[in-house]
Amino acid sequence: MTGNGNEMNESILIIEDDDTFSATLLRALKRRGYEAQAAKSVASALGLAQASAPDWVVLDLNLDGASGLTLIPRLRELNAACRIVVLTGYASITTAVDAIKLGAVQYLAKPVDVDTLLRAFSHELQGDEAVPATGTTAEIPSVPMSVDRMEWEHIQRVLREHKGNISSTARALNMHRRTLQRKLLKRPAKQ
Repeated sequence: MTGNGNEMNESILIIEDDDTFSATLLRALKRRGYEAQAAKSVASALGLAQASAPDWVVLDLNLDGASGLTLIPRLRELNAACRIVVLTGYASITTAVDAIKLGAVQYLAKPVDVDTLLRAFSHELQGDEAVPATGTTAEIPSVPMSVDRMEWEHIQRVLREHKGNISSTARALNMHRRTLQRKLLKRPAKQ
């Protein structure tokens, strides 16, 4: 696999339950010369990771209702040098912090293009934060979060504390379970 821009021949495991997104990403990575495989469940992902010990992993945060974050420690056990980028359609500060603490090198909101994804793998960890290899850091926004965004962040934190259990989280928030499910299906407020 030469002449395609991929000098190091990294192997990439895509763990994504959206068949269309997974197939598109898989095709794009293979065209760039990467050895790429895809899994859509926790079980198949762990099987492929054991068999091939991928260098890089693209991990969806929500795998058919289960948290992709639970896979990070297991993937790191199989290959401590593995670099993991978490993708989500429902980004929150809480889950981003959790992903980085568990060992992910980057956390990106969908939709994301292949070039952005590949650049995310080149980020290096410095201290407790992920920063681009160029050494630039993200600026802290001067505008405070909106009430809707604060609610979203709080729900995500409580959900994480209850290990993704919707019923338990709803009780902790003093909210009906169906109401919580509807809130979780919505995209988070921008700011």
